[in-house]
Amino acid sequence: MQKERNQLCLCPLEGIIDTISKKWALLIVNDIGNHDKLRFNQLMENLNGISPKALSDTLKKLENERLVTRESFAEIPPRVEYSLTNDGIELRKAIVPLLKWASQRSGVGDIDREKCPSNFKGMAAHRVKGDGIISVDLVAGRTCQSRKQDKG
Repeated sequence: MQKERNQLCLCPLEGIIDTISKKWALLIVNDIGNHDKLRFNQLMENLNGISPKALSDTLKKLENERLVTRESFAEIPPRVEYSLTNDGIELRKAIVPLLKWASQRSGVGDIDREKCPSNFKGMAAHRVKGDGIISVDLVAGRTCQSRKQDKG
């Protein structure tokens, strides 16, 4: 009996893992989390290279998983804002240890950990902001530099 209590069932991951493993999903969650609320065009601007269809489809999937909420305003022109739900905020917090782990790995393949992949060049969405977490800032020459953020 004791052995069964120490086991964790992975079944709850079934639907969510399909959603968050998509190319843009975690970048979208992070970008919205960095800004609290974002409009569609702001996301398009921050996520260099994403197509409107890919953004729209991914936002719908994140909404269906209750990670993102969509708020429409009855204005002319119409305005829609996206924000993270409590689950989305918790997901974003849960990803930070994975990012720290990945950034500290050494000797894995031929990856140069000092440079961002070219598809991240100039993309604000790949930086994580928050109290006391590691932030990756874009600097000249596509080089990323991790640093602990100052509180304040």
